[in-house]
Amino acid sequence: MLIERILGVLKLDINTFEDIEHDQNATMQAAIVVIAAAVLSGIGSGLEAEVGFISVFIGVTIWAVIAWFLWSALTYFIGTNLFGGKADMGEMLRVIGFAQAPQMLNILGFIPILGGIIRFVTGIWALVTAFIAVRQGLDIDNIKTAITVLIGWLVMFIGSLIVAGLVAGAAVIGGALGG
Repeated sequence: MLIERILGVLKLDINTFEDIEHDQNATMQAAIVVIAAAVLSGIGSGLEAEVGFISVFIGVTIWAVIAWFLWSALTYFIGTNLFGGKADMGEMLRVIGFAQAPQMLNILGFIPILGGIIRFVTGIWALVTAFIAVRQGLDIDNIKTAITVLIGWLVMFIGSLIVAGLVAGAAVIGGALGG
């Protein structure tokens, strides 16, 4: 069932998102998707990094899991309090967790020339899946969904920049100490 749900999300199938939203047992599956996407993205980013594979891998992986919780909580708060959405935190964790499925392809990010294109495409794809996830999870219209997703994305983007800076700093320090 996990693979079928991942494929449904990748196909942007609304019924799959609805099924995930309402299945309380799908929270662990969502966590598996997030962790798999985080690990695969971490490997791809680590292989691409010029220094500090371990630092990059750990930073990307940990941030992805933290970001899942933060984005779910932020989306839940904005969607329910500002826009009258109907959801609980578990529903948001499930749909947003599964929306990370396109990020699994980031393991290919280390491929010269194609890596940047792959990361760009999976990033857009994940943003579209997040849009559908938020809309279906909160049962709100497209405008409210777009605002909710945009705010969440901006917060996650800023967080990603901070984490990238910390990871780069750790890689440089690790290289200096080890070299």
